[in-house]
Amino acid sequence: MPDMGMPLSVTGDFAVTEDACAKINLALHVTGQRPDGYHLLEMLVTFARHGDRLGFAPADADDFTLSGQFADVLADDPGTNLVLKARDLLRETAGDAPPVRIHLEKNLPVASGIGGGSADAAATLRGLMRLWGVTLPAETVAALALKLGADVPMCLKSTPLIARGIGEQIETADALPSFAMVLANPLKSVSTPEIFQRLVTKNNPPLVLKKTQHWMEAIRATRNDLEMPARELVPEIAEISNMLAAEGALFTRMSGSGATCFGIFETPVAALRAAERLHAARPDWYFQSTETFAGGA
Repeated sequence: MPDMGMPLSVTGDFAVTEDACAKINLALHVTGQRPDGYHLLEMLVTFARHGDRLGFAPADADDFTLSGQFADVLADDPGTNLVLKARDLLRETAGDAPPVRIHLEKNLPVASGIGGGSADAAATLRGLMRLWGVTLPAETVAALALKLGADVPMCLKSTPLIARGIGEQIETADALPSFAMVLANPLKSVSTPEIFQRLVTKNNPPLVLKKTQHWMEAIRATRNDLEMPARELVPEIAEISNMLAAEGALFTRMSGSGATCFGIFETPVAALRAAERLHAARPDWYFQSTETFAGGA
């Protein structure tokens, strides 16, 4: 059933817990491509209160366990999990760090355009630095995050921001308000490389936030350049966006490379009721009501 808060089951004997909040691309402009193949992006990003959750505790030997709605998707190949890669990379950097038990409650769909794996990696860096008492220069931590993935530096911040380059050039967006929101996904994984391959134009106009007192007006003037190629690959993206609009969303857009879409609603209660109705209509799809964090909070 949709809820408004973070999951609570990672409790008990964990010495440290960390939230891995869903990353929402309010805008994503593709403005070029580097010689190494990485695309240049300009993004307006916020973070939802809903997401994954991780617990960390000292152990006799390294251990990693999973629970949550989407745990089975990762269980087939845990060696590729960014949580373990973040653990190993931080241990390599910090030196002789002791064994650790990590539990990941996987509440976000996998490969869904809302930064689930990147948020998990960022939360692992934060959590293990606390557990192990590791203090590293900010630039070292930022470099570790970028090595794990282009979205990880943003997720390390987990606050409203504008990101440029491949995602590593970050400035905070302190004026961005909180939004009541429904996240919606037809539970079809989307290949980010394939979406970029389908993108016809790589050199699109940059992100320019319209100067207005109304943030919704400013966001409407931006784009997600990946949405049209993603809709060609997964037609359900258009369908789910239309479903959000029919429930009264003030604005809908796809996040990242998809297939998650979001609808912004006037109030949290309106978002919750919309998510409940959508879930009843399509119980085989993912619908989650939430709120985003305000800038400067």
